Amino acid sequence: MTPELFASLCLFAFVTSITPGPNNAMLFASGVNYGIRRTLPHLLGVTLGFTFMQLALGLGVGLIFEAVPGLYSTLRLLGVAYMLYLAWRIARSTPPPALSAPDGAGGEAPDATPAMTGGRPMSFLEASAFQWVNPKAIMMCVTAASTYAPPDRPIMGALIVTGVFFFAGMPCVGLWVLLGRAMRGLLQNRRRLLAFNWAMAVLLVASVAPMAQDILGHGLF
Repeated sequence: MTPELFASLCLFAFVTSITPGPNNAMLFASGVNYGIRRTLPHLLGVTLGFTFMQLALGLGVGLIFEAVPGLYSTLRLLGVAYMLYLAWRIARSTPPPALSAPDGAGGEAPDATPAMTGGRPMSFLEASAFQWVNPKAIMMCVTAASTYAPPDRPIMGALIVTGVFFFAGMPCVGLWVLLGRAMRGLLQNRRRLLAFNWAMAVLLVASVAPMAQDILGHGLF
């Protein structure tokens, strides 16, 4: 891999990892609602789950999609359904007592808050498995593997692409958790936090809309 191609890969990994998408939207909402410590399993699940998927697709698992044409379409449909479920979970989350103060009252809630009434942080396994039905993550992996991995050295190329995404992705997605945590003071009021959760749920549904339209336009298989 030439230095120019490697620099292009690093820029691609940074831009795609830090821009809004289902993972970053949910990590941001989790940072607001649960704090950093309780969001760590979700963060690690996203990072390591995406890393494993990138490596697997780069090593040729993507050929399975060609051998079984209906598999990719089925995963896309499952992805839409699961993200709608996650949006519903975010929307119905309600703050614990530490975040239920009236306007202008109460101090900043600590990270170790009790479990929220209407939901819980996403677990490591849930976040890892979600990558396989996340349309943005799949497109990132497929694009990177097909564009930046040299065809004459596929294994080395897959390892380089995976390594770049791992080291670029962890701080990028972690930033969304920190941003969410920083907004907890602003969102201590119950009504504002509920409004925020609904807004994040709507954004998550909006991120699904293009894929849902494509599925409806072309059919499942």
